[in-house]
Amino acid sequence: MARRDFYIDHLRTVMTALVVFAHAGMTYGSNGAWFYLEIPPSHSHTSIVLSAFTATMQAFPMGMFFLLAGYFTPRSFDRKGAWPFLLDRFIRLGIPLLAFGFILAPLTLAIRTTALHQGTRSMLIGLWRDKEFINGPLWFAEGLLMMSIGYTLWRVLTPGRPNSQPLLPSPIPSNRAWLIAALSIALLMLGIRQFIPADYRILGLWIATFPPFILFFIVGIAAQRGDWLAQLTWKQVRPWLITASIVWPLVPIALELTPNMADIPQFLSGFSWRSVLYAFWDPFVAWGAISALLLWFSERLNYPTPLWTWLDRRAYAVYVIHPPVIVAVCLLLRNWHAPPASKFVIAGVLGNIAVWLASDPLVRLPGLKRIF
Repeated sequence: MARRDFYIDHLRTVMTALVVFAHAGMTYGSNGAWFYLEIPPSHSHTSIVLSAFTATMQAFPMGMFFLLAGYFTPRSFDRKGAWPFLLDRFIRLGIPLLAFGFILAPLTLAIRTTALHQGTRSMLIGLWRDKEFINGPLWFAEGLLMMSIGYTLWRVLTPGRPNSQPLLPSPIPSNRAWLIAALSIALLMLGIRQFIPADYRILGLWIATFPPFILFFIVGIAAQRGDWLAQLTWKQVRPWLITASIVWPLVPIALELTPNMADIPQFLSGFSWRSVLYAFWDPFVAWGAISALLLWFSERLNYPTPLWTWLDRRAYAVYVIHPPVIVAVCLLLRNWHAPPASKFVIAGVLGNIAVWLASDPLVRLPGLKRIF
């Protein structure tokens, strides 16, 4: 069991690096909410590709994070008990969330406004006056904290449920079950978006995007109890990988057929063909990408190396602190006259290198070791 943790740690590291690239993409033309937008979204080919890339990052790296978090939740709860488990969740999720909202988000905005001479002092005063709390990418920590509380309540209120018993391997769900789950999630998201657009936040969370994340968290819990990850085979994964490969180009094509940027919100709400497409696109891409990556990493990268160990140990710190670093890197490159695609690649690479180096001292500090 411990050996499989190697590839899981490597997966989290790669997913974190992709999140950093996604936020670099938002800087250079992708649709999305980010601290610094150097190039606004447009109908250019670069903007379309980057928008599709960002949508993909929302679909499967974040889904992977929730699945892996769910996978380790029963084991952690069983080892610690209810209240120590919740305390640990508040330390590892709540403290970074608060630190980001009160320190790192204002710092990131201050880096931007200072570099662009936009009035840093008035910006900070405005944040304080309006009592604005920006959770940024730490919406993941907020959502996971809520799910952890829900799991704890379920375990406490139903102590005799099977998930409180020792590991009992069970058959992995069939492809039919996967299909029913994908269709159900798509219909649920489409239904929610008739009332709540996908880009509308409630308590800092994009509620209309959360159904697949909740499902992945639950699947992760069930996968740990049923030992499902060890049962994945290419026979089961291959049809979903092929489906994801066929489905993925549909969003770039739909963006290409949307010449007016004012029509982009149609992907996020209502019952237009764009909103229907996007709601169904998300789970079918996620199912194939996540299952294929889990299997490929378990077969090819299930071993430690000094480099992987160093990267894995700092991945969570990287996720927490990367916004001010990637914004600073992009601002340093703003006077470089190069195509947006080139700036995206360079900023993503340099940003990842910079933020992993910046995270190194954090994981060494005694007071922060329990968090990171």
